[in-house]
Amino acid sequence: MKNFIVLLLTFLPFLGFSQLDLKYQMPHEDILELADVPLPPSMSINPDASRALLIYRNQYKSIEDLAEDELRLAGLRINPKTNISSRTRFYINLKLFDPQKKKESEIQNLPDNPKISNINWSPEYNYIAFTHTTETGNELWVIDYSKKMASRLTPAIVNGNIGTTLTWLPDESGLMVKTLPENRPELINTDNKVPSGPTVSVNEAGVEAQNRTYQDLLKNNDDEFNFEVLATSEIHKVDLNGNLSLWKPAAMYSSMSISPDGTYVMVSEIHKPFSYIVTYGRFPTTYSIYTQAGDLAYLAADVPLIEEMPKGFMSTRTGPRALSWRDDHPATLVWAEALDEGDANKEVGFRDEVFQLEAPFDGDATSLLKTQLRFSGILWGNEQTAVLYEYWWNTRTIKTSIFDPSEPYEEAVVFSERNYQDTYADPGNFVTTKNKYHESVLQILDDKLVLTGEGYSAEGKFPFVDHYNLKTGKTERVFQVEESDMLVSLVNMIDAKKGRILTRRESSNDYPNYYFRNYKTGDLEQITDFENPFKAIQNVHKEVITYEREDGLELSATLYLPVGYDKDKKEKMPMLMWAYPREYKDKASASQVTSSSKEFTYPYYGSPIYWVNRGYVVLDDAAFPIIGLGDEQPNDTFKTQLVSNAKAAIDAVDELGYIDRNKVAVGGHSYGAFMTANLLSHSDLFAAGIARSGAYNRTLTPFGFQSEERSYWEAPEVYNTMSPFMNADKMKTPLLLIHGQADNNSGTYPMQSERYFNALKGLGAPARLVMLPKESHGYAAKESIMHMLWEQDQWLEKYVKNREMQE
Repeated sequence: MKNFIVLLLTFLPFLGFSQLDLKYQMPHEDILELADVPLPPSMSINPDASRALLIYRNQYKSIEDLAEDELRLAGLRINPKTNISSRTRFYINLKLFDPQKKKESEIQNLPDNPKISNINWSPEYNYIAFTHTTETGNELWVIDYSKKMASRLTPAIVNGNIGTTLTWLPDESGLMVKTLPENRPELINTDNKVPSGPTVSVNEAGVEAQNRTYQDLLKNNDDEFNFEVLATSEIHKVDLNGNLSLWKPAAMYSSMSISPDGTYVMVSEIHKPFSYIVTYGRFPTTYSIYTQAGDLAYLAADVPLIEEMPKGFMSTRTGPRALSWRDDHPATLVWAEALDEGDANKEVGFRDEVFQLEAPFDGDATSLLKTQLRFSGILWGNEQTAVLYEYWWNTRTIKTSIFDPSEPYEEAVVFSERNYQDTYADPGNFVTTKNKYHESVLQILDDKLVLTGEGYSAEGKFPFVDHYNLKTGKTERVFQVEESDMLVSLVNMIDAKKGRILTRRESSNDYPNYYFRNYKTGDLEQITDFENPFKAIQNVHKEVITYEREDGLELSATLYLPVGYDKDKKEKMPMLMWAYPREYKDKASASQVTSSSKEFTYPYYGSPIYWVNRGYVVLDDAAFPIIGLGDEQPNDTFKTQLVSNAKAAIDAVDELGYIDRNKVAVGGHSYGAFMTANLLSHSDLFAAGIARSGAYNRTLTPFGFQSEERSYWEAPEVYNTMSPFMNADKMKTPLLLIHGQADNNSGTYPMQSERYFNALKGLGAPARLVMLPKESHGYAAKESIMHMLWEQDQWLEKYVKNREMQE
């Protein structure tokens, strides 16, 4: 009886009330010792590994941070007092690190209690620029690496609201920075303002505009005014002594990009008219080329408002797009234009054409090549060698070719063409080096290109270095990591001639650390020594298991046993399964394993790993492929495949003897939440579920969602069948719904959880809805995350671990 009373008191907040006046709670100490620990820094290192920067930040923001003023305009979230994104995760400290001497150094004169962002190395890595956000705005600072000294270059006048905030001049003499204009108008306070009339949107021309369900859109003239005020900047040049000179007067500048030789600057500028149905990235925008003196040299593109676009993920706008500088030339502009009028549904021989135009931009553009798939980018090398990337989402195809930029009519040589979900066939990435303009270009060694790859295979992950011979077209493997008790990643090629490379090594219990490796001599030298901050679970049993779905498809997941679990006794424990569905067009790719039992066990705010410290088996990253072969779309059989994936996973762990299959919970975030609600609606496999920040009524995302291209009116049965809201009457399993009240993700409006909970409540289903104030799609405040962990733990204790007491 006494134990029952204790449990009753524990679960009192879960009993019987419609609303609860509940303060933020802290999770059980077994969770807290993993969730509230200081983390080692991240590291930014220069190409030759002679200089590095250690970057520190807190795991969480505070609820006070999230409660600061915020304007949500045209897809942006801005703090109007500080003029930077209100969702910025600031860094709190910086230190210099010498990788050769393995020595870290304090930086003198850093601001007190810094809130650091926009970290930017100078072209020759002698300086590091950053912004520091104060109560009134953003200051520009610079670190002199050799002097180990920071200095402030500007007062709090930097505008970090939109696009590129700052960029270095190629000679390292200073930076170009967007600043707040003088005499900027006051923002309109829309709180409790008496409206002057309705907001009216029209489509009298009957033009189709099938856009995704964007959030934070402009709503009225006041929003338009505020957006224009916040997006407007002046552009200044700032030297290393803090002297400012006006370069461009006030306008709505977005991006800035300096030509490799520093003689020209490409600037994108947003114009009116604005839109109430798309975000600022599709507002009218000009791309202009200016001289260093600020004179207009060339109007590269004048892009109109884009509210309508042909249907399909591979459709695009017409006119010049993907404008960039050619990295191996002093000042040559490169761009692509659609040959299919941007319509992915048209049958054409070539999708895009790529052009270039050399400075001073007074001649005719020349064609470099045409692409059979959609243009994706070019990695430049020299006058004779460059790499072309193209892709096509519908077939999951990525194509890589090598071409000669000096011979535009010569056919490119296909290096690789594959399903990009086929990880085992990934040939790796071409190694780059810095050229005389400090731009990254192809590393070419004696007519050979160098590649590094992850090396995933059915046997595990074994990273490699390859050489591709430009003359013979053959690839030679010059190095591959061998089997060991550590998981190795190749981070950065330091010297391809000498075989020197920066690597990272880790194990399930060893925090990732950096090493110098010489793959020609075999030498290995550790350069960092970050400690494992998660001692409580460092000896937990972890393995990647493989198993078959009922149709023979091979699946995988990472299995964790509870801390201190005795594998000989094999006590049957409760289990928490966490997953996220992914769509595929072939079975082979869907079966591939990219997880490793050697990967460091890293709990993060949304992880299920905490519960190994609470007596649960955890099955993380369980494979949930949804496959559509040929003309069949994956979602045509979504429900059947979803349940089949779940059953196979539970069967696999049950056969190992670790779990009580009557005490299994499932959870997921975003599309994983959508998965969870569907599994509870259409199966009796689970004791309870946790669904965070999901979408449950697909009629509220009628022009597509996730990887579904069809609209509701083209496939109503798919939308209805896949919507947990439409199947709320089938729900009998306890479901915990959690959602951020300020969710900004396309489609996952907070209303999705609110309406779904109301449906479940109206139909008598056991459910709990937790709305986290001020939180977006991913949660940030410590108070919110600790409370979320408490909610999940209480739910699992009541409905999973102690399920018998509820029956």
